[in-house]
Amino acid sequence: MRVLQPIYFYKKQLLIAGFASLGFLLLLNIFAVAGKNSAKATGQGNKILTVFESGQKTSFKTNAKTVREALKAQKINFSKEDSVEPGLDEELTGAEYSINIYRAKPVVIEDGELKTKILTAAQTPRQIAEKAGLNVHNEDKLAFEESGNILEDGSINTLKITRAKEISVDLFGKTESFRTQAKTVEDFLKEKKIVLGKDDGISIDLKTQIANGLNFRIWRNGKQTLTVEEPTDFQTETIQDANKDSGYKEIKEAGEKGTKSVTYEVEMQNGKEISRKKINETEIKAAKKQVVIVGTKTSLPAGSHTDWMSAAGISASDYGYVDYIITKESTWRPTARNGQYYGLYQTSISNLNNHGCSGSTLSDPICQLRSASIYATSRYGSWAAAYAHWKASHSW
Repeated sequence: MRVLQPIYFYKKQLLIAGFASLGFLLLLNIFAVAGKNSAKATGQGNKILTVFESGQKTSFKTNAKTVREALKAQKINFSKEDSVEPGLDEELTGAEYSINIYRAKPVVIEDGELKTKILTAAQTPRQIAEKAGLNVHNEDKLAFEESGNILEDGSINTLKITRAKEISVDLFGKTESFRTQAKTVEDFLKEKKIVLGKDDGISIDLKTQIANGLNFRIWRNGKQTLTVEEPTDFQTETIQDANKDSGYKEIKEAGEKGTKSVTYEVEMQNGKEISRKKINETEIKAAKKQVVIVGTKTSLPAGSHTDWMSAAGISASDYGYVDYIITKESTWRPTARNGQYYGLYQTSISNLNNHGCSGSTLSDPICQLRSASIYATSRYGSWAAAYAHWKASHSW
């Protein structure tokens, strides 16, 4: 999963061994890294924005409500062709953000005999082609090449589109259209994972060169075959956004089901199908991945850390031990993440799930503190013993 900004707290564990001078240098390094962003950020405000543009990085503080307001205040100008991520109207509700600015540049597109010049901030070949209004298919090849005439083209790079050839195949009794970059029929069969069995026949030589409009047949001798189109499910990519509430969900890119051609060997008896065996499966249209943004921001219950500990059933005599450990582990942030570790006391999500913290309660601090108590008492016998171990080992 991809995770959006703000930048999460990263757990640091210091191993002190060897020479005292080396340990001192390591401590200085840790303090320097911890304050790196805030130290370099100019201006005033409770939010830090780091802007990346053309390999350069600029950090500043702001109280602006949106990305647009923040950039305008810094006199960072952009044209309608430029691209800014997150979007200009993105609300700044977190403490720290990374902003990417992609400046529009001229690109020459060669699509067969057609040559087009556009100004775009798109980064990938397919995005550039789409901005130019060109319809490209999954089987088409898009690649950048050096311009042969920079003065004429006005651009260093040329985007060259190599179109896939369109052919028609009667595949076990059903005609399908395919796009392919294969050179020969044999290459096409390998590309589409069409395996010819000993009882199969083909109406064309395998060494035949692929050309637009080519058509041929593949059949099975003997048993009856049946070819049908079936849908293929799309995959879903989930992006976690810590600036959105936990109930927030947005489909950024809608998924689309694909289609595949499936051929079955069917055995009939007395006019009825008694068995069916899949003998071939070929993708016709690839499924389009769905991208979903879900919020992970948790609205914490009212009250202080003491109130949370009390609600979690922790004895008042242990508050000092708990506060020390939780402060060191996560600075009391229920959504703190460091690799596979998560939450107030930096444990695995599966462990939190085992203790009843899942779904809407995964980031609930009271539930997490109950889980932490189970961990502290089962492993060390008490919070006091857990505290003593942390002081000695700087971890638990």
